[in-house]
Amino acid sequence: MDETDDIGSNRSTAPDIGTVISRRAALLGGLAALAAREAGASAAGTGLGFTPLAHLMSPEDAVATGHRREVVLRWGDPVLPGAPPFDPLNQTAEAQARQFGTNVDFLALLPAERGGTTGRRALLWANHEYASTSLMFPGLGTGREARSRVTAEQAAVEMAALGGSVVEMEWRGGTWVPDPEGGLNRRITASTPMEIRGPAAGHPRMRTSEDPEGRRVLGMLCNCGGGVTPWGTVLTCEENINVFFGGEAQDEAQREARRRYNIVADPFYAWHRHVARFNLAHEPNEPNRFGWVVEVDPYDPRSTPIKRTALGRFKHEGAASALTPDGRVAIYMGDDERFEYIYRFVSARPFDPAHPDSNRHLLDEGTLSVARFEADGTVHWLPLVHGEGPLTEANGFGSQAEVLIETRRAADLLGATPMDRPEDVEANLASGRVYALLTNNSRRAAERVDPANPRGPNPHGHVIEMVPPGVPERPDHAAPVMRWNLFLRGGRPEAEAGAEYHRAANGEGNWLSCPDNCAFDGKGRIWIATDGAGPAAGMADGLFAAETEGEARALPRLFYRAPIGAEVCGPVIEAGERSILLAVQHPGEASGSSFDRPATRWPDFAEGMPPRASVVVITREDDGPIG
Repeated sequence: MDETDDIGSNRSTAPDIGTVISRRAALLGGLAALAAREAGASAAGTGLGFTPLAHLMSPEDAVATGHRREVVLRWGDPVLPGAPPFDPLNQTAEAQARQFGTNVDFLALLPAERGGTTGRRALLWANHEYASTSLMFPGLGTGREARSRVTAEQAAVEMAALGGSVVEMEWRGGTWVPDPEGGLNRRITASTPMEIRGPAAGHPRMRTSEDPEGRRVLGMLCNCGGGVTPWGTVLTCEENINVFFGGEAQDEAQREARRRYNIVADPFYAWHRHVARFNLAHEPNEPNRFGWVVEVDPYDPRSTPIKRTALGRFKHEGAASALTPDGRVAIYMGDDERFEYIYRFVSARPFDPAHPDSNRHLLDEGTLSVARFEADGTVHWLPLVHGEGPLTEANGFGSQAEVLIETRRAADLLGATPMDRPEDVEANLASGRVYALLTNNSRRAAERVDPANPRGPNPHGHVIEMVPPGVPERPDHAAPVMRWNLFLRGGRPEAEAGAEYHRAANGEGNWLSCPDNCAFDGKGRIWIATDGAGPAAGMADGLFAAETEGEARALPRLFYRAPIGAEVCGPVIEAGERSILLAVQHPGEASGSSFDRPATRWPDFAEGMPPRASVVVITREDDGPIG
């Protein structure tokens, strides 16, 4: 999402673990070398068989030579039977609720049948994060001016364009093709009824005039990253929920709590002027019901999505799962804002593959922890448990529900490490290591750097690698202490000092800026999608691939380049590695760009058609494995 939503609300005075700053280069270099030795890094070069693309900005997208790219779903394409053709000049909420939503983010490709394998048919899940108002409707202008002119009808269209989609897909003609008549197809929007479960369900701060019990809520907002559970459900993450709530709240009791989540009287969207539940003067508790991880069963279009409050409330980016040696489920998550934290949830009970129904509410009980990165190369997971340490009634926490509703403040008190916009946090199943992508932080001052965030300011971001005990045979994702090292540092290598953070670059496409999402292929290589490079870096966002072992470890190669203004999300590497699916979000979202004068009309390039967020599929021209 654009820079305006990332205000930065953490005023914590906790030290940024920077007491031994002068040692960081030697420390990180030594840990990286140790990690490479432990991984058995002996291969020369890289097994990636494509020539990296050059960095540039263009209205078009591009993919590495030898590969082809096809658009499979665009904003406005039909999802449910009876959906009308997309007409950008005559949009209605009713039509949009049956069409593919806008600004696609997290993607998941699942077997067509529960418990099956991905063959010629599959289910695609897609998040729809937010609305690019100035690019959605004609005549509004740009920025805040556009949002101030939004009518009630246009706000209703925006609400219908958010949420998520389930679309049946068929592998046909060497690519994935959507089936708009699929029986499992579904649209979830900002108005879909949902259940609230876990420790915060029913708490007084979760109650509203429309839901006096605090257990039912309409919709999900700003769904960014996500994950898939071992039992085949989707975890979709609410992120920048603050931009939808406005007005003057009458109660003072939650004023500081609202500030910690950047909830203000004059937000970026106009919904609070048209819909009472988004106006704090009418419903001061409504924001507390957003900012959660939502579990969706893609195999039952009639099922009710569930907000799992045990996983905490913050600006969730990612919910990747990994199993502990005793079968419990660990969920890794980032809080995507400057100086926020990295979290991990571990279920109380193990996953039971033999009895699927027993896993139905597995995520309602467990321990949420937050990460503190130490200068000695260890990362400590600090439990956010009511009654332990400072999380007591004396500090304003009367129950576990209140710890979870105010997860950020609880993490502040525990002394967690403020990070440079934590986004996706994923486990590499080939090695057991965990990778945390830190997009950037232009507001980190030089005096606030620390070993885990070594640049101030940090416009290009970096990637941290965490090593659980037991790697690689039996990684313990529930361990209270892990080791960490700096895996990759963004930015042009020759543009700054600090060569210890870079691998030797062989070409123009061998560096990246602003890492966001990632995925791993069967060889354990990391594929990194970026968000926010843009004019400051002189490059478009894209998808990069890098080895995680050997001589080419951490050397990124540009594989796909997005059109101007777009970020790249997803990515999904299909099980047979014959395709990669990517979400191309907010194409054309650039300074001065509007519906009437867009920076690009990607992907249709038709006069009068605005740019459309889309899902693309990339395959090899010879139908071989990707990369």
